[in-house]
Amino acid sequence: MSAPTAATEGLGAGRYVAADERPAATVTSVHELTTSDGATVRGVLATVPGARTVVCLMHPRQDLTHHALVPHLLRAGTAVWTQHTRSVNNDLTLVHEQALLDVAAGMVFLRERGFDAIVPLGHSGGGTLYAFYLEQAGLAPDHRLATTPAGRPTTLAAASMPAVDGVVFLAPHPGQGRLLLGCIDPSVADERDPLSVVPDLDPFRAENGFVEPPRSASYAPAFLERYRAAQRDRVARIDAVAREHVARVAEARAAHRASGDPADRRRALAPHVITVFRTDADPRTVDLSLDPSERPYGSLFGARPDLINYGQVGFGRLTTPEAWLSTWSGLSTNADFVRCAPGVTVPTLFVELTGDQAAFPSDTRAMVGALGAADRTHVTVRGTHFGGAIAAGEPTGNELAAEQIAAWLRERHELAPPRD
Repeated sequence: MSAPTAATEGLGAGRYVAADERPAATVTSVHELTTSDGATVRGVLATVPGARTVVCLMHPRQDLTHHALVPHLLRAGTAVWTQHTRSVNNDLTLVHEQALLDVAAGMVFLRERGFDAIVPLGHSGGGTLYAFYLEQAGLAPDHRLATTPAGRPTTLAAASMPAVDGVVFLAPHPGQGRLLLGCIDPSVADERDPLSVVPDLDPFRAENGFVEPPRSASYAPAFLERYRAAQRDRVARIDAVAREHVARVAEARAAHRASGDPADRRRALAPHVITVFRTDADPRTVDLSLDPSERPYGSLFGARPDLINYGQVGFGRLTTPEAWLSTWSGLSTNADFVRCAPGVTVPTLFVELTGDQAAFPSDTRAMVGALGAADRTHVTVRGTHFGGAIAAGEPTGNELAAEQIAAWLRERHELAPPRD
């Protein structure tokens, strides 16, 4: 399943904006690009007169065309490029190594347009996507990842992956696999039964420290230690299932190459879709004493993780084996912010939102500490993960972040004169 949409977040989150909020002088054009491996992706270039710096917004699974920062960036004097990956709004088959080829196609396009500076801005999952891109783009082609975690060729060595001139990370979480590793429910006793429970691991059981909201739960250290270990064990079990499926497909492909028999080809093509029940169970969302911050009670999906966890909405709920290993497995994915961060050496701005419900303070410290950039700026602003306000009547997190981003860009790059 995809991350929250405008409908599930609510318009109050401040993430989506109407086109008429952009400066009157904005010129917008839609572009269809072909990636180096032949996929088709689309992007929208919005620019204002005199813009020589372009800020890029991209997410591995979501359409950011109407991201709330777009009008702020245009008014600050930058062009804005918002692009889809081939997996937009449907992450069933999302392989992050392929998504890097989608990013690369956008970077090639922007270089050909002649911008003086290209600055990716990675919000949420877009942060790890761009960190992964920068890490791989900074390597000699023959040193880039040759295969995905499922063993398929990446073709990254053959791709043009232009360098960039700086990067902004806004509330990045540590990567979709790492995120899921923290919120997958290890008390699932039977992967075929969404209601099956191992009582001693149930995070929503009173005996283990849970209380009815809005009161905060209180988990004992011994429970949390067992819980975190059991989360890794569950992910490892799903990894094993995914690798079994991958091996059977590889065997069928090899058989077809040898035999030419359509039956072998059908075996290779037949889909195996993994269902992952209950993925909204990070103890930090209901026990606010853990990794304390200004975040409200609840998860990205709502104020009742104890109920949402059993519903249809959640991270990584339906996935192919290849996508599970590449994107959702915190044990197998390459798209891990901390792993990629040493390869991020361009000037970097990291904007932390103090009420974030996806990137907690310990995650942020690890991500910032791993960055390889000598020119590294870390700022905090009040706001929730998607840029909403923490309290009624306050500026939104997006508004506060936009001020920091514009100031940082202005110090390093040429911006067009400000416009209303």
